[in-house]
Amino acid sequence: MSTDEDWEGRVAAAWALIDDHDEASFVALIDGLAAELPEGSAVAAFERAAAFDSTGRPDLAEPLYRQALAGALPGERRRRAVIQLASTVRNLGRPQESVELLTAELGRGSDHLDDAVRAVLALALTDAGREREAVSVAVGALARHLPRYQRSMAAYARLLVEPRS
Repeated sequence: MSTDEDWEGRVAAAWALIDDHDEASFVALIDGLAAELPEGSAVAAFERAAAFDSTGRPDLAEPLYRQALAGALPGERRRRAVIQLASTVRNLGRPQESVELLTAELGRGSDHLDDAVRAVLALALTDAGREREAVSVAVGALARHLPRYQRSMAAYARLLVEPRS
């Protein structure tokens, strides 16, 4: 079975009900769905990683995210895998690696997940002791969504990291 609409729908339904499951049963549910995909599937590795990550097992998620990214992970899942891997390594105490992953990801292009990249980047920067940069990233991302003050907030975000004269 490929990642057809029926399979994608069942995965989406499982994720929508994550809070209705205990950790072990949710991981088992996602594992069962992932097992329907061909051996070595990058999508299966990603879904398993996300299930472990979402149930408090970043140590088990990390190698699966790396496996997914090493494979042919299609579409939006590739960017989600980078975001989630970066969050995982941050949670495992490696914020600088998280910063590097997310900074590289921002250079790859732009889409609707840009602010998710920046949100995790702000957290990683904070954990790396770079709080002014973290606030700059967060305020800069938020500025675009404000009903007013976008220009001034974007300027304030820049000033947080520009050298003072």
